[in-house]
Amino acid sequence: MPTIRLTVAQATIRFLAAQRSERDGVEHRLIEGCFGIFGHGNVAGLGQALLEQELNRPGTLTYYQSRNEQAMVHASTAFARMRNRLSTLACTSSVGPGATNMLTGAALATINRLPVLLLPGDVFATRAPDPVLQQLEHPVERDTSVNDAFRPLSRFFDRVMRPEQLPAALLGAMRTLTDPIDTGAVTVCIPQDVQAEAYDWPEELFATRVWHVSRPRPDASALARATAVIRTAKRPLIVAGGGVIYSEATEALRALVEATGIPVGETQAGKGSLAFNHPQSVGAIGATGSTAANALARDADLVIGIGTRYSDFTTASRTAFQNPDVKFVNVNVTSFDAAKHAGTQVVGDARETIVLLTEALTGWSVPPDYAERVRALASAWDETVERAYHLGHGPIPAQSEIIGVVNDVSGPRDVVVCAAGSMPGDLHKLWRTRDPKGYHVEYGYSCMGYEIAGGIGAKMAEPDRDVYIMVGDGSYLMMSQELVTAVQEQIKVIVVLVQNHGFASIGALSDEVGAGRFGTWYRYRDEDSGRLTGDNLPVDIAANAESLGVTVLRADSIGSFRDALERAKAVSGPVMVHVHADPLVPAPSSESWWDVPVAEVAELDITKSARLNYETHKADQRPLI
Repeated sequence: MPTIRLTVAQATIRFLAAQRSERDGVEHRLIEGCFGIFGHGNVAGLGQALLEQELNRPGTLTYYQSRNEQAMVHASTAFARMRNRLSTLACTSSVGPGATNMLTGAALATINRLPVLLLPGDVFATRAPDPVLQQLEHPVERDTSVNDAFRPLSRFFDRVMRPEQLPAALLGAMRTLTDPIDTGAVTVCIPQDVQAEAYDWPEELFATRVWHVSRPRPDASALARATAVIRTAKRPLIVAGGGVIYSEATEALRALVEATGIPVGETQAGKGSLAFNHPQSVGAIGATGSTAANALARDADLVIGIGTRYSDFTTASRTAFQNPDVKFVNVNVTSFDAAKHAGTQVVGDARETIVLLTEALTGWSVPPDYAERVRALASAWDETVERAYHLGHGPIPAQSEIIGVVNDVSGPRDVVVCAAGSMPGDLHKLWRTRDPKGYHVEYGYSCMGYEIAGGIGAKMAEPDRDVYIMVGDGSYLMMSQELVTAVQEQIKVIVVLVQNHGFASIGALSDEVGAGRFGTWYRYRDEDSGRLTGDNLPVDIAANAESLGVTVLRADSIGSFRDALERAKAVSGPVMVHVHADPLVPAPSSESWWDVPVAEVAELDITKSARLNYETHKADQRPLI
């Protein structure tokens, strides 16, 4: 058998460049590039291999420089999300802190069921120079390194201690990355001495390999059971999750609901399953949902979950569905999610299942009075959104007005990116989504610092779309350094920096749970009280972004913000529009709840009052399973 002599690292990079994914007859490059920050754990191995690939096979696996290991995982995860999990990027780090910096990114990817490949360096397999710099020494488990922390966060984990182990590790990694059921973070850690070790590899290892992404069809009997349940429903509601988007099932869903009249409420990951103005769209559902979707959820006799994992925000901490006779039909490619809430399980690809359900429900539709109620509730919520967009609050605008301007200025195919703080909840309620990929809010992990890195990854995946990154000052200060990567690569992202002088979301939550916004303002320490209740800090985030090479436009009113945002569209390279917002003006109420425990005993009256309110809502909580 013909062989080729390469180091383990060189073989890894050459293998990755040859991998393809395929679904519905369309092939994609599976690993489109590699982010990397180099140190002693990977510079001589994967760093050298990436250099060789760039020089000898340009364009086959592009290297991208990052500034923070966590951020490069976020960017890669966002890239995979925009590509509907059919392509992703790899990330390599050094041993030690470089590797553990990627742990948060790994957790985020796995929780959101998004594929990303992590290649952290590791300590010496030979142990000849132990303990090396940054090595964790365990007194009774000598083979433990900090990379073992990836095990519970990864859908696939392997450590390559010998060159012979590499093919199995890489094949296992690719299988997991392309598995719609088990995908998430995939970690292959390679000790630094093994990376540099040479081996005679069979040439066939580097041949183009196509990984076929399946569309599993549901069991016929399960489909029949689900159809029978749906046909008995008088007030059904579909909960559309991320699975609808990733399986490219939005057109199939539209056909189903137009034929049956079933309304659709959307989760954070599923927002965009229907255009906001579709007659069957009732907007977001749950704790950050619309009053329309939540009113229908309270009375629904049947909930049809499609591609959702029923997070606590979606179910309003299991208070959303109050009909004592409510039933569930759960369509999901993962049996783990399909079994939730003791529902009728339909395990299969979302698009395939929706098409079959549409055929099976021919001639059936919701009652006319229910259809009219859906229209009335949706119309009322649309009027609520319109008012929130144009509050006339000033001189400092409300956050809902800022969202309204971004929605107006952005194009139908443009993308809004967010992840943490008060913004995701407000966006979920208020953003008028026009395209299935136009709403990119990471809310499985709701990771502060995701926004800028994620926006860069989204733009890399879909360069013909404008990407609007909406981020508060709190999240910006967590992790903004990837703006330098955007400057370096001339990646055009529009950053809308909303200055709240603190943590707006947790501030509001703190009020709700009787903690009085403690520790949520960015303030000087008051000399008399010794508390952080002094004046606002003189932090100039716009100046910080400008110092990194970003074009900055400042706005001091909602009118000047609109003008600045229009100008930003013409700027080449990354641009920031900086605007102050009043954090004490809330978005319209969802008339829903989120379970955050309140102190059972307290000296503070505000806490006692919050506890009484908590117990009132807690009484509505239902186990469902």
